[in-house]
Amino acid sequence: MTAAIVDLGAVAANLRTVAAAARTPLMAVVKADGFGHGAAPVARAAITAGATWLGVTSAAEALSLRDAGLAAPILSWLHPLDEDFARLIAARVDIGVSTVPHLHAVAAAGRRLGIRAQVQLKADTGLSRNGAVADEWPELVAWAHKHEQEQTLRVRGVWSHLADTDPVGDSATAVQVTAFEEALRAARAAGLRPTLTHLASSSAALAAPGSRLDLCRIGLALYGFGAPGLRPAMTLRSQVVNVKRVPAGAGVSYGPDHVTTRATTLALLPLGFADGLPRTAQGRAHVELAGQRRPVVGRIAMDQCVIDAGDLPVAIGDPVVVFGPGDQATPTAADWARWAGTNPHEMLTGIGARVTRSYR
Repeated sequence: MTAAIVDLGAVAANLRTVAAAARTPLMAVVKADGFGHGAAPVARAAITAGATWLGVTSAAEALSLRDAGLAAPILSWLHPLDEDFARLIAARVDIGVSTVPHLHAVAAAGRRLGIRAQVQLKADTGLSRNGAVADEWPELVAWAHKHEQEQTLRVRGVWSHLADTDPVGDSATAVQVTAFEEALRAARAAGLRPTLTHLASSSAALAAPGSRLDLCRIGLALYGFGAPGLRPAMTLRSQVVNVKRVPAGAGVSYGPDHVTTRATTLALLPLGFADGLPRTAQGRAHVELAGQRRPVVGRIAMDQCVIDAGDLPVAIGDPVVVFGPGDQATPTAADWARWAGTNPHEMLTGIGARVTRSYR
């Protein structure tokens, strides 16, 4: 009845578009179940299209990719201190490390296994989230070198994350690039010899050449957003489950926050905020019905929402496109994000588990 159709050809084409612009190897970021698209199918499509790395935030995500048969290099970068790092080491997953206690925990796991862990040290160059700040960085790289000498781990990479998602002409991006270069020099001065450096995510890969380095991490662009020439990969479809003709003055949904101003046809859709339609989009959101954009009216409920079909001839079972690639009258996830006052990331990752995924 309601399904998210994922165009894996669009995923592959988006990756090739970014690769042509960045001219550097790419990491396909498939965290949060591939931004709601399905991590394993998206990862396979991205690797086939030329991605050399996969990126996730958790051990569970990394191990799920291994269980799905994906052998490509994986970086997992956000872990509690009591994480079972041995599972990641045994699965040949690179571990992102930002603190000395995490580094010690990874080294201890490598020592117990008798396998050198592969780690990538993260410097905080201005985002103030994960990563070691400048005052902490010398201790982190000094301990990393000591653990390397003990052969409990190897520092494969040094990386960071830009704060600005639209870095064109942004001086803050240049400041972060400089801070990263200083962190890399300090790592090398401590005796480390990383073979992989990365800083740029999607927007910087496309627009900030100085941040591209050895690898670019591609998240939102992989799924079709953030630059011209990219194609949204997910289409959210549903169908009408009830139709009624109402007069002027009819209240619609809870409140009612919306009252009809004329006689009109209302069409009910079986999806709501539990499926990922944000309540904050009500009064602004539209869907495609019978080749036209029609407004969502009244409050979006947990399981359903109402469309004002006007005088269109509508029947139970008629198809509706909630969002898609943006062809003709079809809204996109970016449109919904704008109506909801959020970003496409939240729209895509918010599509609920009871919405089935299918692939083409």
